[in-house]
Amino acid sequence: MAPMRILLLGGTSEGRQLARDLSTLPGVEITSSLAGRVRSPEQVPGEVRIGGFGGVNGLIAHLFAENVDLVIDATHPFAAEMTHNAAKACSITGTPLIRVDRPAWTRLPGDTWHEVDTVAEAARLADRVGSRLFVTTGRQEAQEFAGVSAWCLMRSVEAPDPPLPAHHEILLAKGPFVVPEEIALMRDRGIDCLVTKNSGGGATIAKMWAARELGLPVVLVRRPPLPHGLACVPDPEAAVDWVARRLGHASRR
Repeated sequence: MAPMRILLLGGTSEGRQLARDLSTLPGVEITSSLAGRVRSPEQVPGEVRIGGFGGVNGLIAHLFAENVDLVIDATHPFAAEMTHNAAKACSITGTPLIRVDRPAWTRLPGDTWHEVDTVAEAARLADRVGSRLFVTTGRQEAQEFAGVSAWCLMRSVEAPDPPLPAHHEILLAKGPFVVPEEIALMRDRGIDCLVTKNSGGGATIAKMWAARELGLPVVLVRRPPLPHGLACVPDPEAAVDWVARRLGHASRR
């Protein structure tokens, strides 16, 4: 019987774990698709493709050309365009699709959150809330902070491109992070406001706990809405179970 061909839309810790876990299942072939925003992505089992598909039509063509049986969307919660393209392409082609949607962070008693819908809104609001900002919204939208008057500590995996704030420090680092180190970092830089996206998950939640411990306000970008009716699971384990159930059905045909 031909192997089940899985297209894994990755680039996240969940995507990497899924590639490893799915590679242990007999009867599957995995292709991890990465956007190419990180110059040196971590190695994962199976085939890896780098770059976009060219919109919905390009993804449809890929699904047909590669005889893809299943699609797993394990992209970042803020990779909205890819998620919507995948939902539309899979609906048109009848390809089963599931999304790994890590739970969002939730406000706890004592938190001071200012929630907004875009990074541009976050930059404008944070410039009024604080004078020394810890900005962890990623390098892709760092230019949204170019006009702020506050000093910014800008942390990302790779250096952001200009324009950048007039007063800033770039800190290159990759999670997971731990709470004591995040507290020490914020104290050392005199941070008075954290600016971030509600990415959820455990790899970068330490900054949220640190802000809570220090009593700092957080300007938080809300997640974009998911496509209507998209099937979701909360973690890679559930996605592996979904694939295993489909493998079991396929083996009995």
